[in-house]
Amino acid sequence: MATQSHPEPEPPPAPEPEWIALVRQKVESLRYGVVQIVVHDGRVTQIERNEKTRLANGRDAQAEE
Repeated sequence: MATQSHPEPEPPPAPEPEWIALVRQKVESLRYGVVQIVVHDGRVTQIERNEKTRLANGRDAQAEE
């Protein structure tokens, strides 16, 4: 009689590193700009976010009238 082998259950995914959650948060809340990751000795040591504020120029404002 043949026995059926059941596949091993997959282990739960490893928890996400904290820096990934921080980058995700900064990107999701950003409309225009840059998120920069600084790495030192193979480890993320700093996350920088530069946000741009876009203003409507004169042509855009006149086109809306």
